[in-house]
Amino acid sequence: MRVGVASDHRGTHLREKVIEVLHARGHEVEDAGVDGSESVDYPDFAAIVARKVSSGQLDRGVLICGTGIGMAIAANKFDGVRAAPCNDEVTAEISRRHNDLNVLCLSADLLSPRVVERMVELWLDTEFEGGRHLRRIEKIRALEAEERACDKP
Repeated sequence: MRVGVASDHRGTHLREKVIEVLHARGHEVEDAGVDGSESVDYPDFAAIVARKVSSGQLDRGVLICGTGIGMAIAANKFDGVRAAPCNDEVTAEISRRHNDLNVLCLSADLLSPRVVERMVELWLDTEFEGGRHLRRIEKIRALEAEERACDKP
């Protein structure tokens, strides 16, 4: 699987852990940074990964900022991206099973490297259930298409 990983300045330590977990499991990793502690704007780094997930260049993405919320908001601006902040193993697993989440957003401020390792493993290993959940994903896709079709002033 091809997985893009990016963080802002607050998430560099967890980004390194995520990359380690992905490599250990044999995944191809695209590291979109950031390195160092100089303040950067998370939308810039979310866009790098989300754009490639949207276009099919990457299968999935992992984004890390202080809370995971900002990264999720930015990533969800791209067609076909389903990004959400997950803060424990349960939400990481359910995000895949029910929502077919393709961009996992993590909190550098709230999560330990050990918990992140387990969350990423569950997120990678959990399959989308389909069924009634597929119907809901299709409705989200229809909303995306409707928004693209709207004439804007």
